This record gives sequence, C-alpha cells and structure tokens, in this order.
Amino acid sequence: MIMQRFTGKVIVVTGAAQGIGRGVALRAAAEGGKVLFVDRADFVAEVAAEAQGAETAGFVADLETYEGAQAAMAFATRKFGGIDILINGVGGAIRMRPFAEFEPAQIDAEIRRSLMPTLYTCHAVLPHLLARGGGTIVNVSSNATRGIRRVPYSAAKGGVNALTQALAMEYAEHNIRVVASAPGGTSAPPRRVARNAAGDSEQEKAWMNEAVKQVTESTFFKRYGTLDEQIAPILFLASDEASYITGAVLPVAGGDNG
Repeated sequence: MIMQRFTGKVIVVTGAAQGIGRGVALRAAAEGGKVLFVDRADFVAEVAAEAQGAETAGFVADLETYEGAQAAMAFATRKFGGIDILINGVGGAIRMRPFAEFEPAQIDAEIRRSLMPTLYTCHAVLPHLLARGGGTIVNVSSNATRGIRRVPYSAAKGGVNALTQALAMEYAEHNIRVVASAPGGTSAPPRRVARNAAGDSEQEKAWMNEAVKQVTESTFFKRYGTLDEQIAPILFLASDEASYITGAVLPVAGGDNG
C-alpha cells in the first residue's frame, strides 16, 4: 500500500539519479509529492520521467559548487511555487584506502563530494523554507563515522552530523526541522556513473574488500541493507509523522551505530 504523506508538498531530492536518492525521489512522487530530481548526471530527467502520473522534473546541477545548489533551489521554486522539504542524497566515498595512502588532493575531493553539497544546499534552501513559514531538511549521512579505509569520507559525514544538529537548534524557532539518516552498507544496482572515474587498482580493490568485510561484520545481522530498508526511514523523517523529531541522526545500519 502506498501512503500519500506528501500530497501538496514540494520536495527537492539531490543525488536523485542513482541509488538511494533515486529510490527516495520516486517513492516521494508516488506518495503525492511534487518532486525535483537533482543530480549532475545528465540522465536525471529520464529518472524523473519514470514517476508516471506525478508532478516531477529533473535538474542538472553540480552541487559541489554553491552556484549549483542555489540554481537548483531557485528552479524548484519557479517550477513548483516553493519548497517544503529538502532531502540531501549526494555523497559517497570515492576511494577506499588506508589514510596514510591518501594524497592531499584525494582528501580534498572526498570532503568536497560528501560534505560540501549538503552544506551548500542547506544554506541555499533556507530562504525558500523561511518564505514558506517552515519546512524539513533530511540529510543522508552514514554510519561510516566509525569504519576503516575511508577516513576522509568519515570526516565528511561527521561534518554532516554536526551540521544537522547545529542547524536544527538554530532554526527550530522558524519551524524548520533538520534531521539525518545514517545508512550502513547498502546493496544497490551497479552505478551508471562510477564514483571513482579513474577506476580502482587491484590494491584498491583489496582495500575495498577489507572495508566491505568490516562493514558487514560490524552489523548485528551480518549483511548489507536493501535500498528499501534505507528509503523508508528517510521518507519517515521527511514526513509529518516525524514532526517532533529534529536534530537527530538515525542509524539505519543493522545495529552498527557508527
């Protein structure tokens, strides 16, 4: 049974072309939301069109720049008349390797990928939520704040958690909720756009296997989660069912709280 928790709501979902973000955006549209699918992948409009019968649009933006974040929020307001909910799904470790093996430029790239889009879009959406008299921001963090072979990514997601808590405290008086989901390892179809465009060496594949083993063994269930197991908590947090929850980071990682 599909609920209709988002009827009349305008929702912006970033990272909406693939993975968890795609599933969240499509489910939100199925539940009656007017959804802007935002991604830097040029096929994001194709994904938005999969939500047949719903009011959706795709928007290509590089959210690693503030200009991209600002443009996406402005487009959503022009297209749908305002914004009620922002769900930040952009992020993901580019490389897996021991911290000593990271090059400085690679550290910068991880922070830019997994912290800055959320920081920029949270800032860019605030004027639109304030104009609406309130709203909700759901940040997709990670339980990788405790994990191996991805220290820069872990640091970026720790920043997302801190951003969530501080922003929630600062804007509660404006009727704006800010919450986060912290997924653990999640099984998903192969990505159409790889996170590491340069590809992984055999050594990097070995390091990644070490990280996968740690993530799996750290859960109580000894398995990865499914996409549906990640999508449902995110949409709960975005909905009015969670109206008294703010500043919280919800671990969705089979008992491994990160």
